[in-house]
Amino acid sequence: MTPTTAPLNAPATGQPLVVPVYDVAARRGNSGRGGLRGASSLVLAAVAAALMVVAAQMVESWTDGHLLAAWMVLWLVAFASLALLAAPARRAVVLLRQGAREWSAARRRALDDERTWNAALHDARLMADLSRAMNGIAVEDLRRYRF
Repeated sequence: MTPTTAPLNAPATGQPLVVPVYDVAARRGNSGRGGLRGASSLVLAAVAAALMVVAAQMVESWTDGHLLAAWMVLWLVAFASLALLAAPARRAVVLLRQGAREWSAARRRALDDERTWNAALHDARLMADLSRAMNGIAVEDLRRYRF
């Protein structure tokens, strides 16, 4: 591969496998996870902190003789919440991100439909195309749902 035909991000070497390796490395860098671990860690830390506050308020009423037991209970609550709530926090973040992505796509489609409809109001050919398409969809629905 000559330096003039090599991609900008690839080194100018004469080896043919260098460019595909760099392409794979670049694709793996953008694997689509984009902060999932950070977001789930943040949710997990927030839930664990809330549980620690509740446990601290419950333990606060104990007398001074049980200070070691109170300290042990607080640490038990902290570690148990981290261990038991890691997977649910990760699932919650995944569901929230998926819901936000779907909402964004639906909103984008609605805006595109509105733009197309507004354009069709001023163009008879486009309105005829839309009418034909909607009639075809209606006919397909009727064929599919026969009684």
